Amino acid sequence: MTRPVLCLKDARLTLGHNAGRTEILKGIDIDVARGETLGLTGPSGSGKSSLLMLMGGLDQATGGSVQALGQDLGAMGEDELARFRRDHMGVVFQSFHLIATMTALENVATPLELSGAKDAFERAEAELEAVGLAHRLHHYPSQMSGGEQQRVALARAAAPRPEILLADEPTGNLDGATGAAIMDLLFGLRDRHGSTLILVTHAPELAKRCDRVLRIQDGRLV
Repeated sequence: MTRPVLCLKDARLTLGHNAGRTEILKGIDIDVARGETLGLTGPSGSGKSSLLMLMGGLDQATGGSVQALGQDLGAMGEDELARFRRDHMGVVFQSFHLIATMTALENVATPLELSGAKDAFERAEAELEAVGLAHRLHHYPSQMSGGEQQRVALARAAAPRPEILLADEPTGNLDGATGAAIMDLLFGLRDRHGSTLILVTHAPELAKRCDRVLRIQDGRLV
């Protein structure tokens, strides 16, 4: 059998110390196949975003194991995790996290430059064109709408051609029509790059587009 792209075994996340400790995730077991689109749903505060953070190595599990592409994320230091995400993952958040002093083109090209890509600006321009922003290459975030800023964030996540795309409520700050357009673009980027997509969402219509949906409640899969 093909090795899973993501493999979590009894993954746990506890925050705080001593009497103030809070169990966020309580023994999660998940295998995600290459090319699969997995939806994570559940009420607010259930642990969906925390689980996505574990999958991306943005938080470290306090119990169990988290493997991505056969690598144990728990055995990596911060610098190694950052390099692993840079080389293999794209992450899109509800908030756009663009650098205000950089143009759209620079926001997308800079991570590619840092990874040593010699064609960083050419690839950045191609990704911005793919999300319909060829006319916004030299605009700053403050000169763009929320939907346009999220398109820049999508292009930045997709530009490294990641094997794994992680999206945490990427339409949460957008109106319905703009959010639907962003999701069409996200699924299009997944298809274009053959990425495995993990999507945290409250929206049933988005969950229906996933190959598989897992519901989380009180830190457990239900």
